[in-house]
Amino acid sequence: MKTIQKEISLKPKSRGFHLITDEVYEKLPELRKLNAGLAHLFIQHTSAGLTINENADPSVRRDFESHFNRMVPEDTSLFEHTLEGPDDMTSHIKSSLLGHSVSIPVTDGKFNLGTWQGIYLCEHRNRGGSRKICITVLGE
Repeated sequence: MKTIQKEISLKPKSRGFHLITDEVYEKLPELRKLNAGLAHLFIQHTSAGLTINENADPSVRRDFESHFNRMVPEDTSLFEHTLEGPDDMTSHIKSSLLGHSVSIPVTDGKFNLGTWQGIYLCEHRNRGGSRKICITVLGE
């Protein structure tokens, strides 16, 4: 059994839901050497999240963003924790709803995702900046 653990930084993204599958894969060349395994991705932030969903139609990502904005509106009168602006507490709530990690099987050196699946960075801040992800892969 081989263990790989690596921290990567993603390029800053605007607020929204962004496909990052290729960006992660490019920063993890060690993955290509594994026949089988499991990759665990953990985002090291409390105002962004990770999820896996539709990778083909961009309207899915726009619909995610509009739904989460309706579900958790940027209304500072609703929250006590607003020190960093109107997107502060809303970002924490959205991040907790989606979660901070995903696990993906690895087969023949690639993420074994479904045909229409991709890894999303769910950026909830208006200006979130670069995001760090700790990736742990167990495999052979």
